[in-house]
Amino acid sequence: MARIWRDEEVSLEPLRGKKVAIIGYGSQGRAWALNIRDSGVEVVVGLRPGGKSWEQAQKDGFEPKPIPEAAREGDVIALLIPDMAQPEVYEKYVEPNLKEGDTLVFAHGFNIHYGLIKPPKTVDVVMVAPKSPGPKVREAYLQGKGVPALVAVHQDYTGKAWDTVLALAKALGSTRAGVLKTTFKEETETDLIGEQTVLVGGLMELLLKGFENLVELGYQPELAYFEAINEAKLIMDLIWQYGFYGMLQRVSDTAKYGGLTVGPKVIDEHVKENMKKAAERVISGEFAKEWVEEYKKGMPNLKKLMEQVKEHQAEKVGAELRRLMGLE
Repeated sequence: MARIWRDEEVSLEPLRGKKVAIIGYGSQGRAWALNIRDSGVEVVVGLRPGGKSWEQAQKDGFEPKPIPEAAREGDVIALLIPDMAQPEVYEKYVEPNLKEGDTLVFAHGFNIHYGLIKPPKTVDVVMVAPKSPGPKVREAYLQGKGVPALVAVHQDYTGKAWDTVLALAKALGSTRAGVLKTTFKEETETDLIGEQTVLVGGLMELLLKGFENLVELGYQPELAYFEAINEAKLIMDLIWQYGFYGMLQRVSDTAKYGGLTVGPKVIDEHVKENMKKAAERVISGEFAKEWVEEYKKGMPNLKKLMEQVKEHQAEKVGAELRRLMGLE
């Protein structure tokens, strides 16, 4: 059984008298900075001067500082910029300003797990990975709630890394919902495997193939979009709120029977084997190597694939239908 900490088990004391440096002010960075500050912990925001993020941080009542200065001031330094940008920023601006006993924080284990960032042995290295986009992290906090998070310790130089990471999770509001103990390896690999085989890759391909199948059978693209794509949100909402069994209780008997008898024939063991092959590429590091090389080349393949999605019939039909429904 996974170890889960709740709010009443965790104290903010390990952060008292310390300053948390938030490097980056995007989706997660802004939510982290605001939540941690509102929890009574001192925060400094580190950014490249002159950008939109700098202006937003000022509007939010912070006095942002250049990244090297913020890293030097911070006792707890959270790298909350995109994964692929982290190694260069860390090497140039953060590592030279680390002090013995500092805590280096990540929201995703990618760069540590695959060795793209190698911190000195004299600092703690921890992770808090909220299971939600940054705006939801902030919204839940303001509602007196929280979003669950994963917590891990990669390096415990001070012997107090677990106290620090749990206090940080509490300051974010995540202990209100519960934080689950994991490792950098487990968080990284499950995150990548889930994105590729289900959440982004698998789900999108399932919806697109369902749309294409209906259109190729001669049905109107607009109806195909509603049946294969639009209504998927309604089903996912039911699963999210009630689970699989609860969802089945809330759809028609025809949908129950058809889904339970035909679904396993469509998403069969062959599909599961393909998922395992994709997982093996993540676990071996093959995917990480491929992605790093793609990024260094300027992401030409990603740009090509994005354009293909943009030009797909389902995307064009969907854009028109979303406008009609007032969603765009």
